[in-house]
This record gives sequence, C-alpha cells and structure tokens, in this order.
Amino acid sequence: MTLRSNLLRLSCATFAALGLAACSMAGVDREAAPLKPNQLEKLEKQLAGKVAGEPVNCIPLRSADNTIRVSDDIILYRVSKRLVYRNDLPNSCFGLGRDDDIIVVKTYGSQLCDGDIIQLVDRHSGFNKGACSLGQFVPYRTPAR
Repeated sequence: MTLRSNLLRLSCATFAALGLAACSMAGVDREAAPLKPNQLEKLEKQLAGKVAGEPVNCIPLRSADNTIRVSDDIILYRVSKRLVYRNDLPNSCFGLGRDDDIIVVKTYGSQLCDGDIIQLVDRHSGFNKGACSLGQFVPYRTPAR
C-alpha cells in the first residue's frame, strides 16, 4: 500500500466518525433549554399580537419559505404578517439556533409535516452536521378586528 492510499483511508474514516458524532448529537432527547434573552426577544417579536390556534400536522411547502430559527428547539415559519407557524421540535437539534448552517428539508409531497426530517449542512464544507425531526405546527394568527 502506498502512503497516499493510507492517508485516503484515514481521511475517510475520520470524516465518517465525525459524521456519526454529529448525527448522534443532533437529536438529543432532553428538556428544551430555556430561551436566552435574544431568543426570547426574537420569538416575542414574531408572535406579538397573534393568538395560538390548534396544532396541525402539516403545512403547505409554500408556507415554509420564510424560516426563522429561534433556538435549537424552535423554528418559526412566517407565512405573512398575519400568520406564523411555530414548530417545537420533539428533540433538540444541536446547532439549529446558531443560524450559520443550511437547513435541508426531506419532504414527500407538497407539504411539510410533523415527523419530516431536516438536516443541517455546513455552509462552507457541505458536510451534513446532523438531522432532526419536526413536531406539530401551531398557527399564530392576528385576530380579525
């Protein structure tokens, strides 16, 4: 074996181990961490004046264009000034709240649903940093006057 093939094997093994470590940390089953002041401010700003409705299992994909990451546990999908869906992930998604990774959504059809998988991909290297499942979507609407 050549030095080059040994280095290639070592590199592949290292990246595989790092990928497994990232996946094992991505869906950490724990109590949602309390929101930091800046996260709480972001959440309150987006939901101000809106009233929570009954949770739904799916939303149309077109409603998921404007994604707002609040924390590792909460994603908001802003449809309009009057409608925002809040998604509390069933398990914490390590790194989601930092807003520096790309969210890639695995969907089947024209809806984003409870249980669908989101992946975090490093914006610079393109490596998958973990995967998490979505929870139910709670609509927050501005009440009619």
